[in-house]
Amino acid sequence: MNLGTAIKELRKSKGLSQIQLAKKASLSQTALSQIEKGRRPGIQTLKKISTALEVPESLIYAMSIEKDDVPAHKQMLYEKLFPVIKGLVIQIATD
Repeated sequence: MNLGTAIKELRKSKGLSQIQLAKKASLSQTALSQIEKGRRPGIQTLKKISTALEVPESLIYAMSIEKDDVPAHKQMLYEKLFPVIKGLVIQIATD
């Protein structure tokens, strides 16, 4: 699970820079950068980021699922479904 990658993709889909999102979330740009590079955010920090992105935390979690998070016997299903799920999440986030 990579929350940082999901946050980065959602941020970019909304046309926000790291500085803009950090400011909206009351975080430093350095802290946001570290999260996007893989540092796991705390619950309160994730809540601030999801509020700033105007998406439920659950959508960030949904976008953060990686192939290795899925049991080996279901990874083919993941490969088929995840691009659709990701597209839907981005559409929800940007509408």
